[in-house]
Amino acid sequence: MARSTSLSEAEAGISCFASSLPGFRGVLKHRYADFIVHEVARDGALVQLTSFDLPTESVGVNEEDKAAPSAEADHSQALESFRSLCGDADCNALRGLLEKVSGEGGGDVSPVILSPDADKAHRSEVHNFFKKTFKFLVTDTVEHSDGVQKCIRVRFGSEAGVGRGAGGRGRGRKRKNMGSSDWRDGRPFDSRGSSNWPDNVGKFLRFHLYKENKDTQEALGVIGKMLGLQPRSFGFAGTKDKRAVTTQQVTVFKVQASKLLALNKRLFGIKVGNFCYVKEGLVLGQLTGNRFTITLRGVTAESEDMIKIAVDGLGKNGFINYYGLQRFGSGSIPTHLVGAALLRGEWKVAVNLILDPREGERDDINEVRKRYKEHGDIDMALRNFPRHLVAERAILQCLKKCPGNHLQALKGIPRTLRMMYVHSYQSYLWNHAASMRVEKYGISQVVEGDLVYNKECPSEESTSVDILETDDDHTNSIEIDLCSEAQPEESIQSAKIVDSGDFTKGIYTFDDVVLPLPGSQALFPGNEIAEIYHEMARKDGISLTENAHGVKEFSITSMKGGYRRVFQRPIGFEWELITYTDDTSSLAETDLDVLSRTKPKEANELISKQESQDKLEKAPDTSVPTNGNSSQEKLIGSPDIRPKKLALKLAFTLPTSCYATMAIRELLKTSTSVAYQKTLSC
Repeated sequence: MARSTSLSEAEAGISCFASSLPGFRGVLKHRYADFIVHEVARDGALVQLTSFDLPTESVGVNEEDKAAPSAEADHSQALESFRSLCGDADCNALRGLLEKVSGEGGGDVSPVILSPDADKAHRSEVHNFFKKTFKFLVTDTVEHSDGVQKCIRVRFGSEAGVGRGAGGRGRGRKRKNMGSSDWRDGRPFDSRGSSNWPDNVGKFLRFHLYKENKDTQEALGVIGKMLGLQPRSFGFAGTKDKRAVTTQQVTVFKVQASKLLALNKRLFGIKVGNFCYVKEGLVLGQLTGNRFTITLRGVTAESEDMIKIAVDGLGKNGFINYYGLQRFGSGSIPTHLVGAALLRGEWKVAVNLILDPREGERDDINEVRKRYKEHGDIDMALRNFPRHLVAERAILQCLKKCPGNHLQALKGIPRTLRMMYVHSYQSYLWNHAASMRVEKYGISQVVEGDLVYNKECPSEESTSVDILETDDDHTNSIEIDLCSEAQPEESIQSAKIVDSGDFTKGIYTFDDVVLPLPGSQALFPGNEIAEIYHEMARKDGISLTENAHGVKEFSITSMKGGYRRVFQRPIGFEWELITYTDDTSSLAETDLDVLSRTKPKEANELISKQESQDKLEKAPDTSVPTNGNSSQEKLIGSPDIRPKKLALKLAFTLPTSCYATMAIRELLKTSTSVAYQKTLSC
């Protein structure tokens, strides 16, 4: 089962094209700014960073018990009580924190980490001590730097909404997926322990997150660290590409907009704005789609006419709606193989696939994997595995507590992530079925036995599915596109099998054809396409109709299943050809570029010195729109003596769960794998 290379498109079932038009050469993501993504909110609004203005509502919280203590405040008696509870070292650390808070009025006072404490009951006693005695301080439990032990962190928390655990959920309430995982359970974070928030102001702050070359979790991790919040404090509709410039909506519970705005000067490659207080937080799946602005550099073809024909063909004919390679991970251990092991009930195999060494990973991480495989030293692995290896760290922490219990270790992985392995296998089957459908019947018409969304079914008869679908993202421990647009309970139209009567009515076209993601409530096509699902599953030792073990969450028969359109057309499709000379120059404006141009004073006040320098070094290149749907050919800047190159800039919107890389594949007729794209950049 060991592999030396990442999954190829053919192995992932990606083998057909929607048209026979010839492709051409072009480099995808030569620069991360060549891939710009704007989220499309549920109301259809394009999510852009356009303003740094604060909301008109006032949420100033003037709580005496949460204000910084005066310099004259006497804490000697409380400190002596704390000394008895935690010892001299921790008492001295707390005294130092109190002196800084009193002297600086709170300011940017760094938190203190108390000594490691393995006694959970004692840690609870310490938390309660601070809750009663030092109401202006907040505490939470964090991992020690060795990745194994637990410590209590103490920090100044004057702002509303920053309580224990980034918001102060009740101490008696069971908390899931905490510790090192930092992955949420899909619900908006909501702290009932926070108080004194104005009744007339929404308790969630919604803002637009703009980020460059960072994944969503990384960006929110940086912001959370500055605010003293855990990543689970933030709600969002979907994760976005790392190697890209993206803008999306985010919510956070009971945090003042001014606190976030003040961070902009300190945030590099991240900006926040468009603040608004709302009543409810965002959860995964609450979006309509994404608007992509993609620039392909180094475009070459037999003629520009060939490029025009191919691009117009994409806009008109669309593309096969495959799950992109991101769905299966970028390493040499494809995620669908882990999913197959889970479906077979091979818990140890699944654990080993997640933990074992793999090609294409950072040398230092792979070395840790090799040492663990050879010696089985869990503490060593926990100390050296970076925190973004969420699944690996969760497994090891469970194995440390319950040696040899591989099933329990797998259940220790945050649910959204562990279920992604099974969903990856469903996607693997779907891709192969889609290729067979196109190869056997083409894309010109509906055929008898096809599955379609039932247009004659009343809306109240819709079916609910629990498939986590995603777009172009890969952001977690194994670089798969985790829950980028997860829809845990997406309501869809019921599907039906096309019969002869439907041909007479003539109400269905190929655009209506869907294929199932296997599950207990999903129909299979009424033709030969159904057999490929069962045939491929049998080869992997999996039954799609019977449960091989008693663990429901790792069984397709216990999942409802769902449907996915075979064909997708880009929405609002626009394009233009541009000539350029400098490979490092920007050929498309980002939100920050627009703000710097239209509101220079406001934008420059919130841009760091490093960002300002980068902006000067990456000034727009001499470029000429040469055709496409641009009505003018305008020279930007002065002529350049360097050789001119050709770029193609595309802009289009796709619904949730669709992969922009699959649209680009249809256009270029080449692989979208990272390895192949690197060869084009050389």
